[in-house]
Amino acid sequence: MDAFTAGLLQRIRSTQSDLRQARETGDDFLVEVEQAELEDLQRIAADHGVPVTVSAC
Repeated sequence: MDAFTAGLLQRIRSTQSDLRQARETGDDFLVEVEQAELEDLQRIAADHGVPVTVSAC
């Protein structure tokens, strides 16, 4: 795994965790921010052929 892929997957995992936490605390604004970030990261992964497992957040 190259550095780009590893870094991208780490950012996705981190964003998924942040999204879960925002939902648990009821922070609607932060949920929207984290969801948009996750969608962007997933798009970047798809554009570069990086397989991503989508977890239920």
